[in-house]
Amino acid sequence: MKRLYLLRHGQTEFNVKKLVQGRCDSPLTDLGRRQAGAAAAWLKAHGVVPDKVVSSPLGRAMDTARLVATELLGPDAAVEPCEGIIERCYGTFEEGPHDALPTDVWDPGEDLVPFGGEGSRALQERMVDTLTNLMGSEGIETLLAVSHGSASRQFIKAAAPEGFELPTKLPNCAIMIFDFDDAREEDDTPQCKFTLQQIADPQQSNWLNEQS
Repeated sequence: MKRLYLLRHGQTEFNVKKLVQGRCDSPLTDLGRRQAGAAAAWLKAHGVVPDKVVSSPLGRAMDTARLVATELLGPDAAVEPCEGIIERCYGTFEEGPHDALPTDVWDPGEDLVPFGGEGSRALQERMVDTLTNLMGSEGIETLLAVSHGSASRQFIKAAAPEGFELPTKLPNCAIMIFDFDDAREEDDTPQCKFTLQQIADPQQSNWLNEQS
């Protein structure tokens, strides 16, 4: 069975200030870099050796991916930018305070569309399509992908088993683990090829949620 490890980026300056960062960006904090190190240590301890590492092209995700990839694969590890797993656009609310949003920052549904933002349906579709295509590529058995909180949440909702209780907020550098079954029938929907197995917070050394 193929496996996807989806990782949220480390803490950023905007995270600390509770500012909206969708397509805008801010650098990792010192804690964010330590979180990336903890994620790398967790993955290494669990024997994860990815065949490929991809990342949202935003700096906070790329920096997280490079830190993790270097620990897992060495100083020459390649990280491939991937537009399909970038964070949603929050439209006119970009760079503003979280509490200025008229909706939930992590799961706003379609409420941002009138303000120039990306709706959850479109976000989920591109996340599923992008990761399905990557997992179906030749030579990929284990993929590490670094993305964002809201984008990852929508992907989880597509792949989680029935009755799964989604955490209110995904911690920075949370590790989401999915099985990918490429042998499904062609008429199955793409998201059916993924099944969420676990969500881990490497900083706490415990499982946030586990599905057997």
